[in-house]
Amino acid sequence: MSFLNKMVGAFRSNIKNDSGGFTLSDVNALFFNNRIGTDGPDISEITYFICMKKLSESLGKMPIALKDSDKNRITDHNTYQYLNVQPNAVLTPAQFFTSLEYCRNHYGNGYAYINRNPDGSMEGLYILDPRMVQIWVNNTSQFTQRQYYYFYTDSVSGQSYWFYPDDVIHVKSWKLGRNGFAGKSVREILASYMQGNKASQRFLNDLYQKGLTANAVVKYTGDLDKKSMQNVIAQLTELAGQRTDRIIPLPPNWDIVPLELKLTDSQFYELKKFSSLQVAAAFGIMPNHLNNYDKSSYANSSMQNLTFYVDTLLYNITLYEQELNRKLLTTKELQQGLGYEFNVSVILRGDPASQADMLNKYVAGSVYSVNEARRYAGMPPDKDGNVIIANGSYVKLQDLGSAYKNKAIPKGGEDGK
Repeated sequence: MSFLNKMVGAFRSNIKNDSGGFTLSDVNALFFNNRIGTDGPDISEITYFICMKKLSESLGKMPIALKDSDKNRITDHNTYQYLNVQPNAVLTPAQFFTSLEYCRNHYGNGYAYINRNPDGSMEGLYILDPRMVQIWVNNTSQFTQRQYYYFYTDSVSGQSYWFYPDDVIHVKSWKLGRNGFAGKSVREILASYMQGNKASQRFLNDLYQKGLTANAVVKYTGDLDKKSMQNVIAQLTELAGQRTDRIIPLPPNWDIVPLELKLTDSQFYELKKFSSLQVAAAFGIMPNHLNNYDKSSYANSSMQNLTFYVDTLLYNITLYEQELNRKLLTTKELQQGLGYEFNVSVILRGDPASQADMLNKYVAGSVYSVNEARRYAGMPPDKDGNVIIANGSYVKLQDLGSAYKNKAIPKGGEDGK
């Protein structure tokens, strides 16, 4: 109990934001309960789904490798099996990193427990539900020496666990709390903005169900008491129903005047598209990933992919590489220059013509060997392709022009013989 008494400062994943607004648990309820006329989880909002899918799959499809200081792949390390073949009995590496990146973006934090054998070797990597993780911080020491621990409750068995930081891979969203222990999701920051997007989608769904017609005004002569009025409304609603081929019989001197509804007048489409682009920009997603080619074309889509890598994915990749380095490698291995690297070539690989031109330049420029280029193109190596080739006419910079300093070689028949 003395340990728990010291752990009086709890920094949870659902910590309030700096402005005292929504907590993460409130935002979870926002997207899974009925609030302000918006139904369904936020993942059902199409722009949000595309952003989550693009970010998660982009990281999941990149293979990761452990390399030494000379950039040679290391395949005999204890972690190779779990990062390249099977993290645990359920997930493949692509599914593992896709799920971890989804949790990081959706909840602001992605957690994976490192299960180790008694000898310290790895047994497996297991993703933790971010909603069931708490971060407890010891506030009795100086702020530069405060230790923290992860408290996890299994939602299936109800059993709770304490984890040391070295046993948990923790990747955070870019927006951190005041102390940096936990991240905050984009949807928490854009909670009110997402409400508007979900409300517009619900409006369209209702409009389709009503046959793309708005409400109507019933005109009649005479007065009706409240009870009669309710009966009339009930009968008209039953006759109209949810069908688009409905026929409504009316008594004499009654008339229905539809309310005029023009989405173009309210610029509904323009506002909805602008909102989608704003949400995508918050995630760092390019317009062409939303199938928006208004100001782009197929020719510059490759440049947008490069921009997506540099401005968005590069930061995410760096987060994972640094976290894996400090949690899965020993101090001695780090001093030897070992480190994890994602293979970003699967993201930057262009069309066949661009790829062939790039490989040709790398081989001709003595950057790649022939077999390295063949491996990049998915072809088997050649027995004579492990050498670096170069143009034989190249000379060192300090030897430039030295050929002209030698005596001229006599032409044939001029040597006097």
